Amino acid sequence: MNAVKKMFIRAPEVLDRLTNARTWESGARHWPSSEQQTLTCCRIVDETHDVKSFEFRTEDGLPVRFEPGQFMTVSANLQGQSVERCYTISSPPTRPYLLSITVKRVPGGVMSNWLHDNMKPGSQLRAYGPSGTFTSTVSAAPKSLYLSAGSGVTPLMSMTRASIDLGLDRDIAFVHSARTPADIVFRAELQRLAKLSPQLKLFFVCEGIGEESDWAGATGRLSLQQLSEWLPDFKEREVFTCGPAGYMSAVRQLLHEGGHDPDRYHQESFTFAETVAAPEPVQEERGAAQEVFTVKLSRSSRTFTMSPSETVLAAAKKNGVPIPSSCSQGVCGTCKTRVLDGTVDMKHNGGIREREVQKGFRLLCCSRPTSDLVLEL
Repeated sequence: MNAVKKMFIRAPEVLDRLTNARTWESGARHWPSSEQQTLTCCRIVDETHDVKSFEFRTEDGLPVRFEPGQFMTVSANLQGQSVERCYTISSPPTRPYLLSITVKRVPGGVMSNWLHDNMKPGSQLRAYGPSGTFTSTVSAAPKSLYLSAGSGVTPLMSMTRASIDLGLDRDIAFVHSARTPADIVFRAELQRLAKLSPQLKLFFVCEGIGEESDWAGATGRLSLQQLSEWLPDFKEREVFTCGPAGYMSAVRQLLHEGGHDPDRYHQESFTFAETVAAPEPVQEERGAAQEVFTVKLSRSSRTFTMSPSETVLAAAKKNGVPIPSSCSQGVCGTCKTRVLDGTVDMKHNGGIREREVQKGFRLLCCSRPTSDLVLEL
């Protein structure tokens, strides 16, 4: 066993840390996803020509706990209008005093362009606490396959950094797709981490070589043949993927053709309109008297009434009640709120866990009342 390999602890109880949610529930305080606080920018890193990482510390300076792969919703007042966007936390939970988001400048992107043009060390930004279910804690599989494209690398980078920081030599195959070698986000760091962890296998595939004439890596698009050559055991791996909707659709088809078990496939995307069908509105019977429910907010003692055909989030916003939200499709989990009394019909798309449902939490964007409600707001 060489010197590099000796630095890793291999005891089963230690190897379980990364895939155990309890790992991230100690040593730092819980920041609820419904709670907003101010972050102060500490550092900005140019990752590529159009991608920057923004590192922040919390208002009170305390460490924050979260799970690798989760995201947070940032908020800014732009041209007199409140704009909210979800960004994955690219830093690992093993470094809880700094939270980083890695943002690609998108043509016409309101928030991404504002961050790139205006954020600097010392600048402040409002944000809601960490949320999301796309995390390595969902599986304790011994072998993983990370598939990403573009800025979709960020949640997988958080998972990889966490694994390295914990001293785990986990069997991770990291396959990243980019337009050109110059567009590979975290390229140098990933290569350094692969040298530190012998079982971290790294593969890049670029659509073109750009200005890097000596590029010796794969070109074109990821194919089943290429994946099979790199990883003959890919069917045995737990798959985590993140990237544009078209990329993830192609990856799902590729894995299906290769015989990979879809129950071992996990994906993340914030292109909600392209990946999730909008919830169908409830049709009311014509001529029937419309039922009205009362919603009470326990903290502010405010009340409003609403129809059972509305989502609680839509009714709240209509009545001037500010509730953090982003996707409005039951995916991101930003509007997760505890229902203290009453019942709702919730049809979500994976943005909440069963253990949270058991504790009384609901996603207000996809919940319609079936009685009067009392919300923990």
